[in-house]
Amino acid sequence: MRIIKNPQRTEWDELLQRPLMNVDTLRDTVSSILAEIKAYGDDAVRKYEKQFDKVDLDILEVSEEEMNEADALVSQELKDALIQAHENIHKFHASQKSESKKVEVCDGVTCWQKNVPIEKVGLYIPGGTAPLFSTVLMLATPARIAGCREIVLCTPPDKEGKVNPAILCAARIAGVSKIFKIGGVQAIGAMAYGTQSVPKVYKIFGPGNQYVMAAKQQVSLHDVSIDMPAGPSEVEVLADQTAHPEFVAADLLSQAEHGVDSQVLLITDSEELIQRVEEEVNRQLPLLSRRDIAEKSLANSKLILVKDMDEALEMTNKYAPEHLIIETENYMQLADRIVNAGSVFCGPYSPESAGDYASGTNHTLPTNGYAKMYNGVNLDSYNRKITFQELSPEGVKAIGRTVEIMAANEHLDAHKNAMTVRLNSLKEQK
Repeated sequence: MRIIKNPQRTEWDELLQRPLMNVDTLRDTVSSILAEIKAYGDDAVRKYEKQFDKVDLDILEVSEEEMNEADALVSQELKDALIQAHENIHKFHASQKSESKKVEVCDGVTCWQKNVPIEKVGLYIPGGTAPLFSTVLMLATPARIAGCREIVLCTPPDKEGKVNPAILCAARIAGVSKIFKIGGVQAIGAMAYGTQSVPKVYKIFGPGNQYVMAAKQQVSLHDVSIDMPAGPSEVEVLADQTAHPEFVAADLLSQAEHGVDSQVLLITDSEELIQRVEEEVNRQLPLLSRRDIAEKSLANSKLILVKDMDEALEMTNKYAPEHLIIETENYMQLADRIVNAGSVFCGPYSPESAGDYASGTNHTLPTNGYAKMYNGVNLDSYNRKITFQELSPEGVKAIGRTVEIMAANEHLDAHKNAMTVRLNSLKEQK
């Protein structure tokens, strides 16, 4: 890990850059795969499953028999953990429900809105180097709470055509409607366009590699909505001299093991802490089963010394981390001053892994600085808001002339007339 001491503000932009993920170079490959999925449906999906996942599939959908088989393979200990995590995620997201109130904005003019669930949503769950069954809970649970009618899940199978049992167990707990053994670009295309087997959805959620991200971006231009732009995962630890070096190092490594392109940062005003954290990272790293991945990730990572916590906060809000852990003496005061972050973990006993699994907050979060303008997945992600208005005769009288004047000045005579005929009608009724 690089150690940077007291960088000048002119250096911050370069210092806070993420590892580059340029999906432009993938555009042609991804476009050709998506075009085949759109034209040939299941046949194209099977072709690319054979090419990329090395499996011949007659049936793409996971059967009830396979669900039961997976259920028997998952230990009771893991099931209990999934159930507790699901309960916490459900409780937190259910608390986000809001009721719309009718507002009489002036005499006779009433406005209101209501939440309407997106009818069909698609969830993508990567296979790769780690089976992300936790992401199933994070994405499917709020979809069920919102009332989405159909929840479609795609995840790549292994070479025997089997889906990881824990993913299927989590899907059953969270209430997924249909599960398909499809990975990569072909999964995104299948959900975006629909095939003979896979229903077309209206919004796609979930992480993935650079090909999946490129596919999500392309289908979002014309065919379907997506949750958010995404890049490699990241964490920042904001700490002072009171932080536990062992905790800080463990937090940095927990994110570094995600992938070789992950990034971890420590921003602190304590030079002693930097030295002790570096020692702890070197001690803990060899003990990890994914140490090779973590070691490569650490090459993208930095330990940054700043003059004080005010500067640390300014740098943090500029970076806009996906995950932010605050391990300082006055962590709640600092947390109140955070304006750009995906999810914040307050205090020494709040590791990022708690949010990844079981605290209840969602771990599907904006990366790559998008926390400046996007939020993580929440209940609203699965809803649309429809507005309503009702004008009584009194309401027409109250705002009718305003509408006429504004429409006339925009040279939209028909707009003006739609109100004028009503005003005239009311005059005639006198």
